[in-house]
Amino acid sequence: MSGSWLDLEGKVAIVTGGASGIGLHITKELIKNGAKVVVSDINGDEGQQADGSYFINCDVTKKESVNLMVARTVELFGSVDILVNNAGVNLPRLLVDVVGERPEYELSEKDFDFMVAVNQKGPYLCSQAAAKEMVKQNKGVIINVASEAGQEGSAGQSCYSATKGAVISFTRAWAKELGKYNIRVVALAPGILETTGLRTPAYEEALAYTRGVTVEGLNTDYSKSIPLGREGQLKEVGDLVSYLASDRSSYITGTTVNISGGKSRG
Repeated sequence: MSGSWLDLEGKVAIVTGGASGIGLHITKELIKNGAKVVVSDINGDEGQQADGSYFINCDVTKKESVNLMVARTVELFGSVDILVNNAGVNLPRLLVDVVGERPEYELSEKDFDFMVAVNQKGPYLCSQAAAKEMVKQNKGVIINVASEAGQEGSAGQSCYSATKGAVISFTRAWAKELGKYNIRVVALAPGILETTGLRTPAYEEALAYTRGVTVEGLNTDYSKSIPLGREGQLKEVGDLVSYLASDRSSYITGTTVNISGGKSRG
């Protein structure tokens, strides 16, 4: 099939953290639109997957691991046309646990370093390695998965919010650096999305404590907080990424597209 609207056939995409959650749905939509997708994730064995993707083991916090993953992608598929920096972690933590009942939910140096390493250092290492390939071909797209938390801040998630704010700033700055090489850099900021396996009971418990509510109390009435009255579907994020990866969005760079049903407006 060729000549589809997005014209992604034959393009080579890397999706970090592409084996689960949002990343899995981004991978699915890119494959559906004809792209060759390398899933870069921390657990798994290299090789062709049943869904059509190709898996390469990679720790995005380690420069050597990232460089090997990008080099392997080029060796196998000839180029890197699209990089989706999706790998991310979120540990809900308070700056100060005033109540003092759960000190493990106060932001520790270890938790801080972990979130910064994956969410901020990871996109830097991956973008640096991929951009070196994109510069050679004078074309490419880097897509950073940020969050509305990075635009507005989020109670109980200050470190996560800060790392996503950094990703938004990376997006603006890298677009200015790389535009002359015909490389676009864009970000997306999802709001509340349908539950994935990553939204574990442990995460829910931590978030509830940092918000001062019960786990049951987290389930808000979306008709009040989101103008569209519902949470977002993971496929909708995949559709946006596919569009941003395509030449249909050829004049969009250095900006963050909010995808939150109107809950926040960027």
